[in-house]
Amino acid sequence: MSRKPEPDFERVRAALDCQEPDRVPLCELKIDQMVKDAFMGKPVRTAAEDVEFWATAGYDYVRLRGRYDFQYAAAKAKAGDYNVYKEEETRRWAPEHAGVITNDEEFERFDWPTVESVDFSNVEEVSRNLWDGMKVITGCTGIFESIWMLMGFETFSMALVENPELVARMFDRLGRLHLDIFRAAADIENVGAMWYTDDIAYTEGLMVSPKLLREHVFPWMRKMKQVCDEKNLPLLFHSDGDLAQVMDDLIDIGINGLQPIEPKAMNIAELKRKIGDRVCLIGNLDLGYTLTRGTPEEVRDEVRQRIHDCGPGGGYMVGSSNTVTNYVPIQNFKAMIDATFEFGAYPISV
Repeated sequence: MSRKPEPDFERVRAALDCQEPDRVPLCELKIDQMVKDAFMGKPVRTAAEDVEFWATAGYDYVRLRGRYDFQYAAAKAKAGDYNVYKEEETRRWAPEHAGVITNDEEFERFDWPTVESVDFSNVEEVSRNLWDGMKVITGCTGIFESIWMLMGFETFSMALVENPELVARMFDRLGRLHLDIFRAAADIENVGAMWYTDDIAYTEGLMVSPKLLREHVFPWMRKMKQVCDEKNLPLLFHSDGDLAQVMDDLIDIGINGLQPIEPKAMNIAELKRKIGDRVCLIGNLDLGYTLTRGTPEEVRDEVRQRIHDCGPGGGYMVGSSNTVTNYVPIQNFKAMIDATFEFGAYPISV
Protein backbone atom coordinates (compact mmCIF):
# COMPACT_ATOMS: atom_id res chain seq x y z
CA MET A 1 0.00 0.00 0.00
CA SER A 2 1.48 3.33 -1.07
CA ARG A 3 0.80 6.36 1.12
CA LYS A 4 2.38 9.68 1.94
CA PRO A 5 4.20 9.72 5.30
CA GLU A 6 2.42 12.04 7.72
CA PRO A 7 4.15 11.63 11.08
CA ASP A 8 2.51 13.31 14.04
CA PHE A 9 3.73 12.46 17.53
CA GLU A 10 0.52 13.88 19.00
CA ARG A 11 -1.30 10.69 17.95
CA VAL A 12 1.19 8.68 20.03
CA ARG A 13 0.75 11.13 22.90
CA ALA A 14 -3.04 10.81 22.68
CA ALA A 15 -2.82 7.00 22.76
CA LEU A 16 -0.49 7.14 25.77
CA ASP A 17 -3.05 9.39 27.47
CA CYS A 18 -5.68 6.66 26.76
CA GLN A 19 -7.48 8.90 24.31
CA GLU A 20 -8.49 8.41 20.68
CA PRO A 21 -6.19 9.99 18.08
CA ASP A 22 -7.04 10.10 14.37
CA ARG A 23 -5.85 6.50 13.99
CA VAL A 24 -4.25 3.73 16.01
CA PRO A 25 -0.50 4.42 16.04
CA LEU A 26 2.28 1.96 15.32
CA CYS A 27 4.76 1.41 18.13
CA GLU A 28 7.94 -0.67 18.46
CA LEU A 29 10.77 -0.76 20.95
CA LYS A 30 13.21 -1.86 18.27
CA ILE A 31 13.23 -2.79 14.60
CA ASP A 32 16.17 -4.88 13.43
CA GLN A 33 18.63 -3.37 10.98
CA MET A 34 18.01 -6.10 8.40
CA VAL A 35 14.29 -5.36 8.44
CA LYS A 36 14.96 -1.64 7.96
CA ASP A 37 17.25 -2.31 4.99
CA ALA A 38 14.76 -4.69 3.38
CA PHE A 39 11.85 -2.28 3.86
CA MET A 40 13.73 0.65 2.30
CA GLY A 41 15.43 -1.42 -0.38
CA LYS A 42 18.76 0.13 0.54
CA PRO A 43 21.14 0.30 3.51
CA VAL A 44 19.88 2.41 6.41
CA ARG A 45 22.98 3.67 8.18
CA THR A 46 22.96 7.43 8.81
CA ALA A 47 20.73 9.31 11.23
CA ALA A 48 18.86 10.91 8.34
CA GLU A 49 18.30 7.50 6.73
CA ASP A 50 17.04 6.08 10.02
CA VAL A 51 14.55 8.92 10.39
CA GLU A 52 13.44 8.36 6.80
CA PHE A 53 12.80 4.69 7.54
CA TRP A 54 10.67 5.30 10.65
CA ALA A 55 8.63 8.01 8.93
CA THR A 56 8.17 6.09 5.68
CA ALA A 57 7.11 2.95 7.56
CA GLY A 58 4.36 4.93 9.30
CA TYR A 59 5.82 5.65 12.73
CA ASP A 60 5.55 9.03 14.42
CA TYR A 61 8.86 8.85 16.25
CA VAL A 62 12.34 7.34 16.22
CA ARG A 63 13.27 5.16 19.16
CA LEU A 64 16.89 4.75 20.22
CA ARG A 65 19.03 5.14 23.30
CA GLY A 66 22.54 6.30 24.04
CA ARG A 67 25.45 3.97 23.36
CA TYR A 68 26.64 1.83 26.27
CA ASP A 69 26.97 -1.90 26.80
CA PHE A 70 28.57 -2.44 30.22
CA GLN A 71 25.76 -4.86 31.06
CA TYR A 72 27.17 -7.26 28.46
CA ALA A 73 30.62 -7.43 30.06
CA ALA A 74 30.22 -11.17 30.70
CA ALA A 75 28.25 -12.02 27.55
CA LYS A 76 29.43 -14.72 25.17
CA ALA A 77 29.38 -13.89 21.46
CA LYS A 78 28.79 -16.37 18.66
CA ALA A 79 28.52 -15.79 14.92
CA GLY A 80 25.89 -17.58 12.87
CA ASP A 81 22.90 -17.38 10.56
CA TYR A 82 20.02 -16.65 12.93
CA ASN A 83 17.73 -14.74 10.58
CA VAL A 84 15.51 -15.03 7.52
CA TYR A 85 17.59 -12.55 5.53
CA LYS A 86 20.46 -15.02 4.98
CA GLU A 87 23.06 -12.79 6.59
CA GLU A 88 25.66 -13.88 9.11
CA GLU A 89 25.52 -12.02 12.40
CA THR A 90 27.02 -12.15 15.87
CA ARG A 91 24.77 -12.57 18.88
CA ARG A 92 25.59 -12.27 22.55
CA TRP A 93 24.23 -14.45 25.34
CA ALA A 94 24.28 -13.38 28.98
CA PRO A 95 25.87 -15.90 31.36
CA GLU A 96 23.63 -18.37 33.15
CA HIS A 97 26.22 -19.25 35.78
CA ALA A 98 29.07 -16.92 36.81
CA GLY A 99 29.45 -13.41 35.44
CA VAL A 100 32.14 -10.80 36.03
CA ILE A 101 30.90 -9.84 39.52
CA THR A 102 30.46 -12.84 41.79
CA ASN A 103 31.76 -11.46 45.09
CA ASP A 104 32.57 -8.22 46.92
CA GLU A 105 36.14 -8.10 45.66
CA GLU A 106 35.05 -8.24 42.04
CA PHE A 107 32.46 -5.55 42.78
CA GLU A 108 35.25 -3.27 44.01
CA ARG A 109 37.54 -4.01 41.05
CA PHE A 110 34.90 -3.61 38.36
CA ASP A 111 35.42 -0.63 36.06
CA TRP A 112 32.09 1.03 36.78
CA PRO A 113 30.84 3.37 34.05
CA THR A 114 29.44 6.82 34.73
CA VAL A 115 26.85 8.83 32.85
CA GLU A 116 29.73 10.85 31.38
CA SER A 117 30.94 7.70 29.59
CA VAL A 118 27.61 7.24 27.79
CA ASP A 119 27.60 8.41 24.18
CA PHE A 120 24.35 10.25 23.38
CA SER A 121 25.58 11.61 20.03
CA ASN A 122 23.42 9.15 18.08
CA VAL A 123 20.26 10.38 19.81
CA GLU A 124 21.29 14.00 19.36
CA GLU A 125 22.00 13.51 15.65
CA VAL A 126 18.63 11.86 15.05
CA SER A 127 16.99 14.70 16.98
CA ARG A 128 18.52 17.17 14.51
CA ASN A 129 17.24 15.20 11.51
CA LEU A 130 13.61 14.58 12.52
CA TRP A 131 10.87 15.18 10.02
CA ASP A 132 8.17 17.67 10.93
CA GLY A 133 5.79 16.19 13.49
CA MET A 134 8.22 13.55 14.77
CA LYS A 135 9.83 13.12 18.18
CA VAL A 136 12.46 10.87 19.71
CA ILE A 137 11.61 8.19 22.26
CA THR A 138 14.69 7.34 24.32
CA GLY A 139 15.46 6.05 27.81
CA CYS A 140 17.64 3.36 29.35
CA THR A 141 18.05 -0.37 29.83
CA GLY A 142 16.99 -2.28 32.93
CA ILE A 143 18.46 -2.21 36.41
CA PHE A 144 17.39 -5.77 37.25
CA GLU A 145 18.55 -7.32 34.00
CA SER A 146 21.87 -5.45 34.12
CA ILE A 147 22.57 -6.86 37.58
CA TRP A 148 21.92 -10.49 36.76
CA MET A 149 23.80 -10.20 33.46
CA LEU A 150 26.86 -8.87 35.29
CA MET A 151 26.62 -11.49 38.02
CA GLY A 152 25.29 -14.45 36.04
CA PHE A 153 21.75 -15.53 36.84
CA GLU A 154 22.76 -18.50 38.97
CA THR A 155 25.26 -16.41 40.96
CA PHE A 156 22.69 -13.64 41.39
CA SER A 157 20.07 -16.12 42.63
CA MET A 158 22.44 -17.69 45.14
CA ALA A 159 23.58 -14.27 46.34
CA LEU A 160 20.01 -13.34 47.21
CA VAL A 161 20.34 -15.88 50.02
CA GLU A 162 24.07 -16.05 50.72
CA ASN A 163 25.17 -12.45 50.15
CA PRO A 164 22.15 -10.11 50.12
CA GLU A 165 24.42 -7.17 51.00
CA LEU A 166 26.22 -7.57 47.66
CA VAL A 167 22.89 -7.70 45.83
CA ALA A 168 21.78 -4.52 47.62
CA ARG A 169 25.06 -2.80 46.64
CA MET A 170 24.53 -3.85 43.01
CA PHE A 171 21.00 -2.45 42.96
CA ASP A 172 22.12 0.81 44.53
CA ARG A 173 25.08 1.27 42.18
CA LEU A 174 23.20 0.37 39.02
CA GLY A 175 20.02 2.14 40.09
CA ARG A 176 21.90 5.41 40.47
CA LEU A 177 23.66 4.91 37.14
CA HIS A 178 20.47 4.14 35.23
CA LEU A 179 18.69 7.10 36.78
CA ASP A 180 21.56 9.36 35.73
CA ILE A 181 21.40 7.99 32.18
CA PHE A 182 17.63 8.35 32.12
CA ARG A 183 17.80 11.96 33.33
CA ALA A 184 20.51 12.90 30.82
CA ALA A 185 18.54 11.31 27.96
CA ALA A 186 15.40 13.23 28.94
CA ASP A 187 17.32 16.50 28.54
CA ILE A 188 18.00 15.90 24.83
CA GLU A 189 16.13 18.14 22.42
CA ASN A 190 12.98 16.82 20.72
CA VAL A 191 12.42 13.94 23.13
CA GLY A 192 8.70 13.14 23.23
CA ALA A 193 8.58 10.18 25.64
CA MET A 194 10.84 7.99 27.76
CA TRP A 195 11.12 4.20 27.72
CA TYR A 196 12.40 2.07 30.59
CA THR A 197 13.12 -1.52 29.51
CA ASP A 198 13.66 -4.26 32.09
CA ASP A 199 12.59 -7.87 31.60
CA ILE A 200 11.35 -8.96 35.02
CA ALA A 201 9.10 -11.89 34.11
CA TYR A 202 8.86 -15.23 32.35
CA THR A 203 5.77 -16.49 30.55
CA GLU A 204 4.66 -18.18 33.77
CA GLY A 205 5.34 -15.29 36.14
CA LEU A 206 7.95 -13.06 37.71
CA MET A 207 11.65 -13.99 37.64
CA VAL A 208 12.04 -12.85 41.25
CA SER A 209 9.67 -12.12 44.11
CA PRO A 210 7.43 -9.04 44.09
CA LYS A 211 9.07 -8.10 47.39
CA LEU A 212 12.50 -7.79 45.77
CA LEU A 213 11.14 -5.68 42.93
CA ARG A 214 9.29 -3.42 45.37
CA GLU A 215 12.41 -2.97 47.44
CA HIS A 216 15.07 -2.61 44.75
CA VAL A 217 13.58 -1.78 41.32
CA PHE A 218 10.29 0.07 41.64
CA PRO A 219 11.73 2.91 43.80
CA TRP A 220 14.08 3.75 40.92
CA MET A 221 11.20 3.61 38.46
CA ARG A 222 9.32 6.09 40.64
CA LYS A 223 12.29 8.44 40.40
CA MET A 224 12.26 8.04 36.62
CA LYS A 225 8.56 8.86 36.61
CA GLN A 226 9.36 12.03 38.58
CA VAL A 227 11.83 13.02 35.85
CA CYS A 228 9.11 12.46 33.25
CA ASP A 229 6.56 14.47 35.21
CA GLU A 230 8.98 17.38 35.53
CA LYS A 231 9.35 17.45 31.74
CA ASN A 232 5.77 16.47 30.85
CA LEU A 233 6.94 13.27 29.16
CA PRO A 234 5.03 9.97 29.14
CA LEU A 235 6.77 6.90 30.58
CA LEU A 236 6.66 3.58 28.72
CA PHE A 237 7.68 0.29 30.33
CA HIS A 238 8.86 -2.87 28.58
CA SER A 239 8.93 -6.32 30.07
CA ASP A 240 8.18 -9.70 28.62
CA GLY A 241 6.18 -12.25 30.57
CA ASP A 242 3.27 -12.33 32.99
CA LEU A 243 3.21 -9.15 35.11
CA ALA A 244 -0.07 -9.82 36.93
CA GLN A 245 1.56 -9.95 40.38
CA VAL A 246 2.93 -6.42 40.05
CA MET A 247 0.42 -4.79 37.71
CA ASP A 248 -0.99 -2.66 40.53
CA ASP A 249 2.56 -1.55 41.38
CA LEU A 250 3.22 -0.50 37.79
CA ILE A 251 -0.03 1.46 37.65
CA ASP A 252 0.78 3.10 40.98
CA ILE A 253 4.22 4.11 39.67
CA GLY A 254 2.36 5.89 36.90
CA ILE A 255 3.52 4.22 33.70
CA ASN A 256 1.65 5.52 30.68
CA GLY A 257 2.35 2.64 28.32
CA LEU A 258 2.93 -1.10 28.79
CA GLN A 259 4.70 -3.11 26.08
CA PRO A 260 4.77 -5.77 24.62
CA ILE A 261 1.90 -7.76 26.29
CA GLU A 262 3.34 -11.18 25.44
CA PRO A 263 0.34 -13.17 24.12
CA LYS A 264 1.23 -16.50 25.72
CA ALA A 265 1.64 -14.74 29.09
CA MET A 266 -1.20 -12.18 29.25
CA ASN A 267 -4.58 -11.78 27.57
CA ILE A 268 -4.62 -8.30 26.08
CA ALA A 269 -8.42 -8.15 25.68
CA GLU A 270 -8.79 -8.92 29.38
CA LEU A 271 -6.15 -6.33 30.25
CA LYS A 272 -8.01 -3.79 28.13
CA ARG A 273 -11.14 -4.34 30.20
CA LYS A 274 -9.25 -4.14 33.50
CA ILE A 275 -6.73 -1.31 33.01
CA GLY A 276 -7.30 0.06 29.53
CA ASP A 277 -8.59 3.37 30.86
CA ARG A 278 -5.36 3.94 32.83
CA VAL A 279 -2.53 2.44 30.78
CA CYS A 280 -1.96 2.38 27.03
CA LEU A 281 -1.45 -1.20 25.86
CA ILE A 282 1.21 -1.71 23.18
CA GLY A 283 1.99 -4.65 20.94
CA ASN A 284 0.80 -8.27 21.41
CA LEU A 285 1.19 -9.42 17.78
CA ASP A 286 2.52 -12.95 18.12
CA LEU A 287 6.22 -13.47 17.38
CA GLY A 288 5.94 -17.15 18.17
CA TYR A 289 3.94 -17.78 15.00
CA THR A 290 2.01 -15.03 13.24
CA LEU A 291 4.72 -12.44 12.55
CA THR A 292 7.48 -14.98 12.04
CA ARG A 293 5.95 -18.08 10.46
CA GLY A 294 2.47 -16.95 9.49
CA THR A 295 1.26 -15.53 6.20
CA PRO A 296 0.67 -11.83 5.49
CA GLU A 297 -3.08 -12.59 5.52
CA GLU A 298 -2.76 -14.11 8.99
CA VAL A 299 -0.89 -11.01 10.14
CA ARG A 300 -3.63 -8.83 8.69
CA ASP A 301 -6.30 -10.82 10.54
CA GLU A 302 -4.46 -10.60 13.85
CA VAL A 303 -3.98 -6.84 13.54
CA ARG A 304 -7.70 -6.50 12.78
CA GLN A 305 -8.57 -8.53 15.89
CA ARG A 306 -6.25 -6.50 18.15
CA ILE A 307 -7.71 -3.23 16.90
CA HIS A 308 -11.23 -4.60 17.36
CA ASP A 309 -10.46 -5.69 20.93
CA CYS A 310 -8.28 -2.81 22.09
CA GLY A 311 -8.72 0.16 19.78
CA PRO A 312 -12.13 1.55 20.84
CA GLY A 313 -11.74 4.37 23.34
CA GLY A 314 -8.05 4.80 22.56
CA GLY A 315 -5.12 3.59 24.58
CA TYR A 316 -3.77 1.01 22.15
CA MET A 317 -0.82 0.96 19.72
CA VAL A 318 -0.11 -1.83 17.23
CA GLY A 319 3.20 -3.65 17.53
CA SER A 320 5.00 -6.93 17.95
CA SER A 321 5.05 -8.97 21.14
CA ASN A 322 8.68 -7.99 21.71
CA THR A 323 10.57 -6.29 18.89
CA VAL A 324 10.62 -6.63 15.11
CA THR A 325 13.41 -9.18 14.93
CA ASN A 326 15.38 -10.25 11.88
CA TYR A 327 13.40 -13.47 11.76
CA VAL A 328 10.26 -11.50 10.86
CA PRO A 329 9.92 -11.72 7.05
CA ILE A 330 9.63 -8.34 5.39
CA GLN A 331 6.25 -9.20 3.84
CA ASN A 332 4.83 -9.81 7.33
CA PHE A 333 6.27 -6.56 8.67
CA LYS A 334 4.66 -4.70 5.78
CA ALA A 335 1.37 -6.55 6.34
CA MET A 336 1.32 -5.39 9.99
CA ILE A 337 1.81 -1.78 8.92
CA ASP A 338 -0.72 -1.90 6.08
CA ALA A 339 -3.37 -3.53 8.25
CA THR A 340 -2.92 -0.89 10.94
CA PHE A 341 -3.68 1.82 8.41
CA GLU A 342 -6.53 -0.22 6.91
CA PHE A 343 -8.38 -0.91 10.16
CA GLY A 344 -7.07 1.68 12.61
CA ALA A 345 -8.91 4.86 11.66
CA TYR A 346 -11.17 6.30 14.37
CA PRO A 347 -13.97 5.70 14.99
CA ILE A 348 -13.06 2.01 14.98
CA SER A 349 -15.48 0.06 12.80
CA VAL A 350 -13.98 -3.45 12.57
